[in-house]
Amino acid sequence: MSGPNAEFIPPARPVIGEAEIEAAVRVLRSGMVVQGPEVAAFEQEFGDLVAGRHCVAVNSGTSALHLVLMALGFGPGDEIIVPSFSFAASANVVRLVGATPVFVDIEPDSFCLDPSAVEAAITPRTVAVMPVHLYGHPAAMDRVSAIAERHGLAVVEDAAQAHGAALGGTPVGAFGIAGCFSFYPTKNMHSLEGGMISTGDAGLARTLRLLRNQGMEQRYANEIVGANMRMTDVAAAIGRVQLRQLADWTAQRRVNAKFLDSQISSMVTPSVADSAMHVYHQYTVRVRGDRDAAQKRLNELGIGNAVYYPTPIHRLAPFLNEDGKPGPWDLPETERAAAEVISLPVHPSLSQDDLERIADGANLAGGAR
Repeated sequence: MSGPNAEFIPPARPVIGEAEIEAAVRVLRSGMVVQGPEVAAFEQEFGDLVAGRHCVAVNSGTSALHLVLMALGFGPGDEIIVPSFSFAASANVVRLVGATPVFVDIEPDSFCLDPSAVEAAITPRTVAVMPVHLYGHPAAMDRVSAIAERHGLAVVEDAAQAHGAALGGTPVGAFGIAGCFSFYPTKNMHSLEGGMISTGDAGLARTLRLLRNQGMEQRYANEIVGANMRMTDVAAAIGRVQLRQLADWTAQRRVNAKFLDSQISSMVTPSVADSAMHVYHQYTVRVRGDRDAAQKRLNELGIGNAVYYPTPIHRLAPFLNEDGKPGPWDLPETERAAAEVISLPVHPSLSQDDLERIADGANLAGGAR
C-alpha cells in the first residue's frame, strides 16, 4: 500500500529486543554496572571485527575520537586533515584538543575523503589525517595510508558508521594507528550509547585506558591527567548481544541495497569501489532535480528519508572565520553532495513490501517538480 494512508516506513529502526533487555537486567542485578566484566568481554569480542586489534570501550563515538587525539598528544599549532562532508564531531574533536581542522574535498562516488585533496592540503604543521568511512563505505585507505606514510602522518579512522566494512579484505579500524566506532542507537549496531577504539599499538591502548578513567588503572593511583569517558556494563552487555547479530544484519542491509539498486532509476544510486565492502549504514542517493520536492513527495508516500549533511562542517558557525564567512576552502564535490543527497531506508527490519514501496516512491519522487 502506498499513498497518504500508507504505514510510515522509518529511515532507521533501532533494535531493542528481548535479548538486549535481558542482558541489561542481568547486569543491573549483578551490581557490577560500570567498567566491569561486560566491558572487558565486549572489548575482546569486538576485536574479531578489527583483525584482532586491541579494543578500548568508551561512552561515545565522539569520545573515541577525542581520546585518540589526546593520547597522540595533538594540540595547538597542529593541523589535522578532515573531510567537511561529515558529522560535526569529526571536526569538533580536533578543536577540542586545540588543533586546527583542515577541510578537504570528497570523492563523488564514495562520498569519502579524496586522497589527492589530502596530499594537496599537507603543510609542515600537518600531524594527522582523519578519513571518515561515510554511510558505511570505506574510504580509499590504500591511497590514504600511502600518503600518510610518505609524510609521516598519523591516520585516525572515523568508522562511526562502518562496523564491518572493509577494503581489499582489511576491515575498517585496522588501517590506521586507531579506528573509532560509535554505538549510537541508529548505527548498524548499538549499545544504547557508546564507542570503541581499535589500535594495533599496545602502548597506545594502555594510554587510552588511562585517559578514559581519570588517568588511572588502579583506584587512586593516577598516572596521568584523564577524563571520565567510561562505558557502562549495561551498555557493553547490550553491545555484546548486538555484535552477535551484526553479520546477519549487515548481510540483510546489503541484500536490501542490491534490490534498491536494481529498481531505482530516477535517482543516482550508491556506487561501491572495487574491493570495497559497503555496509550501508545509509542508502544515499543523489537527486537529479528538485531535492525539496523529492523529499516532500517521499513524505507524502510515507517513506522516511533524511539529508546527511545539508550543511558541510566548514559552513557551520563554529568553523567560520571571525568575519562570519567560511575559510578559503575549495570543496566543489562537498558542496554538490550537500545539495543533492537523500538517504532512504535500508535497515534490516524492512519487508519486501517496504522495499518495493521505497523503490517505487523513489522513482516517483525523482521526477517530482
